[in-house]
Amino acid sequence: MSSLEPTNLLGLGPEQLVELVAQWGGKPFRARQLQRWIHQRQQDDFGQMTDLAREFREQLTANCVVTAPSMSHEHISSDGTRKWLFDVGSNNAVEAVFIPEDDRGTLCISSQAGCTVACPFCSTGYQGFNRNLTTSEIIGQLWFARRALLNAPETARIGDAEQTSTRVISNVVMMGMGEPLLNYDQVLGALRLMLDDNAYGLSRRRVTVSTSGVVPMMDRLAKDCPVALAVSLHAPNDALRDRLVPLNKKYPLAELLDACNRYLEHAPRDFITFEYIMLDGINDTDQHAQELLDIARIVRCKFNLIPFNPFPQSGLKRSSAARVKQFAQRLMDGGVVTTVRKTRGDDIAAACGQLAGDIRDRTRIEQRLPDRAVIQIKQERA
Repeated sequence: MSSLEPTNLLGLGPEQLVELVAQWGGKPFRARQLQRWIHQRQQDDFGQMTDLAREFREQLTANCVVTAPSMSHEHISSDGTRKWLFDVGSNNAVEAVFIPEDDRGTLCISSQAGCTVACPFCSTGYQGFNRNLTTSEIIGQLWFARRALLNAPETARIGDAEQTSTRVISNVVMMGMGEPLLNYDQVLGALRLMLDDNAYGLSRRRVTVSTSGVVPMMDRLAKDCPVALAVSLHAPNDALRDRLVPLNKKYPLAELLDACNRYLEHAPRDFITFEYIMLDGINDTDQHAQELLDIARIVRCKFNLIPFNPFPQSGLKRSSAARVKQFAQRLMDGGVVTTVRKTRGDDIAAACGQLAGDIRDRTRIEQRLPDRAVIQIKQERA
């Protein structure tokens, strides 16, 4: 094998590793050993992979690397939430967040540098879209986080038991920067590694893809790699959703709900999670709650209400705690499971909707978006 650039093994799936090893006369079991060293032990030094033949290790050292995105900054919240900023080159950065809880450890990872969807309540949208991440950059966030947590001074815990490396991160959600289904092929490769027993071995029920509603890719995911699905709904009718989630203009609610029902035919869970950010005076009235109950009669679902995390450019406000509670109660009285997401990591700008990173906005979306969306919403409120 000859190449100007060494091959980064981090993003290669099992079939690709088998092909690579075969070039040197190796058998498939060698590829599985290599995969376990990389993803289960987070080893990036081929010399330390002691059950591989010396000649094989020398070939790997000469031709390959295991390289995750470079971590620029780490922030640790008072509630234990950790946020990492990764440099992905060309003045682009992405963020990942680890959220420890009593019964789980959840890692939220990014799929794009920036985002094309441009929802006015999400700070990532204000930086515009810069580029898609590669599979190695996506899975690299999980690889790095797992390694960092295992080496952290404090013991990672879930409940009362000390955890092994397989349980430090028990859940992965693709709810970070970007729209995962607009980077489908690279995200698919990362998802398959998350589920692979020789890599991270996560359950399909514990891996969640969040989408703003890219209908064709929802259908593909249902066939290729069905995992838990969360849909960023945020509005119960087309008129409002067109402004809060601009992608709705291309894939309106009726098409989205049909796609949700098709997905449920393959999904590991028997419901879709609808994420709903609570915006004061915009989407939090009793009428909006009733419209959500109408949607729940079409799609088996649960609602996850998300208190809005303000940032200066949005001009939007969080619904009051009392309004959120009343809204949730109305949905529950209508027979639909409803949760209110805890606000975690907001002191380090790691809460939902706050991920943006310290990067340049090439598309000037911050200048364009208020005229197109936020001011329109404010006028409607008035």
